[in-house]
Amino acid sequence: MADQYQSREERRKQQQTKGNPKTKTSKKPKGIIKKIFLTLVALGIVVILAGVGTFAYLVKDAPKLDPKVLKDPISSKILDMNGHLLTEVGAVNREYVDYKDIPKLLENAVLATEDYRFYKHHGIDPIRLGGAVLANIKHGFGAEGGSTITQQVIKNSFLTPEKTLKRKVEEAWLSYQLEQKYTKHQIFEMYVNKVNMSEGSYGMATAAETYYGKKLKDLTLPEAALLAGMPQSPNNYNPFTNPDLAEKRRNIVLSLMHQHGFISKQKMEEAMKVPIKKGLVKEDKRKIDEKPFDSFVDAVIDEVKQQGDFDIFSDGLTIYTTVDPKAQKYVYKMLNTKDVINYPDEKFQAGVSLLDTKTGAIRAIGGGRNQQVKRGFNYAIDTRRQPGSTIKPVLDYGPAIEYLKWGTYQTIDDKPVQYSTGQTFGNWDGRYMGRMTIRTALQLSRNTPAVQTLQQVGLDRAKKFANNLGIPLKEIYESYAIGGLRDGVSPLQMAGAYSAFGNNGLYTKPYAVIKIKLRDGTVINTTPETKVVMKDYTAFMITDMLKSVLQYPGTGTRANVPGLHIAGKTGTTNYTDEERAQWNIPSSSYIPDAWFSGYTPNYTASIWTGYKDRSTPIAPGEDQKIAQDMFRNLISYVSEGKQTSDFPVPNSVQRVRIEKGSMPPVLASQYTPSNLVITEYAVKGNAPSRVSTRYDKLNAPGSASVKYDEKNNQLVLKWSYKNKSSANIQFAISVDDGSGQTSLTTDKKSITVPNVTPGATYKFTIVATDGSRKSDSAAASFTVPKAPEETTPGNENNGDNGTENGTPSDTNPGQDTGQDQGNGAGTGTGTGTGTGTGTGTDTEQGQGQGQGEGQNQGTGTEQGNDQGNKNQGTGDTNTGTTDGGTNTQDTEQPGT
Repeated sequence: MADQYQSREERRKQQQTKGNPKTKTSKKPKGIIKKIFLTLVALGIVVILAGVGTFAYLVKDAPKLDPKVLKDPISSKILDMNGHLLTEVGAVNREYVDYKDIPKLLENAVLATEDYRFYKHHGIDPIRLGGAVLANIKHGFGAEGGSTITQQVIKNSFLTPEKTLKRKVEEAWLSYQLEQKYTKHQIFEMYVNKVNMSEGSYGMATAAETYYGKKLKDLTLPEAALLAGMPQSPNNYNPFTNPDLAEKRRNIVLSLMHQHGFISKQKMEEAMKVPIKKGLVKEDKRKIDEKPFDSFVDAVIDEVKQQGDFDIFSDGLTIYTTVDPKAQKYVYKMLNTKDVINYPDEKFQAGVSLLDTKTGAIRAIGGGRNQQVKRGFNYAIDTRRQPGSTIKPVLDYGPAIEYLKWGTYQTIDDKPVQYSTGQTFGNWDGRYMGRMTIRTALQLSRNTPAVQTLQQVGLDRAKKFANNLGIPLKEIYESYAIGGLRDGVSPLQMAGAYSAFGNNGLYTKPYAVIKIKLRDGTVINTTPETKVVMKDYTAFMITDMLKSVLQYPGTGTRANVPGLHIAGKTGTTNYTDEERAQWNIPSSSYIPDAWFSGYTPNYTASIWTGYKDRSTPIAPGEDQKIAQDMFRNLISYVSEGKQTSDFPVPNSVQRVRIEKGSMPPVLASQYTPSNLVITEYAVKGNAPSRVSTRYDKLNAPGSASVKYDEKNNQLVLKWSYKNKSSANIQFAISVDDGSGQTSLTTDKKSITVPNVTPGATYKFTIVATDGSRKSDSAAASFTVPKAPEETTPGNENNGDNGTENGTPSDTNPGQDTGQDQGNGAGTGTGTGTGTGTGTGTDTEQGQGQGQGEGQNQGTGTEQGNDQGNKNQGTGDTNTGTTDGGTNTQDTEQPGT
């Protein structure tokens, strides 16, 4: 058999030796061996050099062993206002764990499964590699890997998963370097935190939370075995989706742990009997729906970037935020469904910012409707649109109260005005309403009073005031008074400004992040500082005026919520004539933007509505009220069940009673009619000092007296009056004689009451008035004397021609003839004295009913008609001559 391995040259030499013994003895075997050895050495060197060259060639492009790459990016956790996990942000979902916090149970499971000789090799395990080589020769290259834990760390950190000779050489080379620079514990820590564990998570600490909702230290044996077996094929061994495969893999790990002496057979068998689904997180709690929170997370990412050299996507931060998850979900629902708001179309957009009024904390962000891309354009934060009239409290009336100490009653003329450049503008309705208070001007959103207010305040002071409220104006023009800002504002900025009015003049920049906790436990407080930006009287009086906007006839009544104390302001913008022509806008009633910004003592919200492209207008009518509808629904939802008091009145203001319509404003007097008194507020010490005299009480009439004119049977009422106000005075007089009250008005100082009734008492009340004011009353009364009774009874007959008989006491009888038209019976006494014959005529027309008492002296003839209603009194006296002694008939009955 040995001859089979001899070379041809050796056989030839042997043959020659046999034929020539001399030659055989002359050649020494030692020389041949030396040659062979040298040849082998040379060949070995060549092979080694070739191998080294090949190795060098294969590893020349291997990546550097960069420590930064070994430190895996770890997602950051975002917690809500209650400290509960909201979502995670990062390249991967990974929770890092230090080696000291890895339980021995899990370490043993990993070692048994992946590399039980881990603590004995130096990065490459020849024994494991040999087994893998045999498997690859038998089943083809790539059939089985011999990678150690060290090699897997290298592969997961630096290399692609492809199985090539070049990659395996690079892996071995880098593994060797890794073992030289790091301890075994450090390398094992890297492995545990790098492996893919399905469900979008990396690292076994993350997997423990994902699958079991617990920390690594709390895992049971079967749970640790499941996690240790997953890295070989994470998706196939996912217990949520493939419980059967997961169970088989878990049991293999348990058997390997027993095989390598980590657990007893009894523990292995007990663990294998545990159902694979035991302890798994319930399906309804597995994953948070992140969509409703995307817009808020945008704000969080922006703030973390501003805090310093932090990478939210890789630093494994724990971020404590301000978001109210219920409010955030409601905002998402309101924007993306028609359950709350009926939007005109799918392209209609809106941006919503909800803050805590007292702290400035962002409770919810609505970044837009139908947002398809994460971290896309956020209409609450990124948009910059003209604010319209929502800017008026910030640039006009706020500074006027702050710097000029105007009261809410300050009057200004709604009239045509121009900017100082000469450019004209007007009110939205093209009308002007004359002088009005700034409260009314804000309530009705009049433009010309707003511009005049800014002109009086001054541009520089207005700009300073706005900047302090978080409205970043680099320049300012008079057109800004009504919202024509060049760069525009965001709903978040407007909400921040309005919250300061609702918080007694204290401003906190709106913030989403309370604090940041680093991986090493360091906590960084990021809550912005609160600062005083205006006097409390400014904040309160603006608030009180803005409450009027939600009351009729204010422009924001649709945003009102009964039972809540709300202050707010509407805002719309318009197109220029050039824009309407360019974009074919039908009329000025079509607008590009509609806003509502408002607040309660608890919450502040600012809402913008419109379209992405300003060239698309909002149609007239209901669509322009959507911002108000959204505000009303949101504030109503977040305020439900919360007790809220009204905005407190600071000591720096005083309530004042202003006489409505007074120009300039004056205090109402005690005599101002209640319907003409308005309650307003003034900066303490700056209220009007003059009290109205317009409705002062008039002087009362004086010296009232009544005289009786017996001859004419009438009463004469007279009085005096001193007119200190030079008003046109009239006197309202009531007369009561016991039979019913009558009244009359005169501008004289006396009246006559004719035909008074004997024996009746007349009561008079006199009041001075000028139409709007009345004086105290003056009073007088008078009882009319009764007529004396007759001594001689007589008869009086009814009829056209009545005869009255009596017993004359005169010496010569007389005759009295008359006509009495009336009804009644009377008795009379007549006496006559005279001589001769006398004829007298007394004609009186009237109708009388009742009793008559008369006294007739003389003789003669009296003819008369008495058409009175009632006669009770004393007859006239006639004197004459008569031939006979017949008593005359007195038929006169004077009426009242």
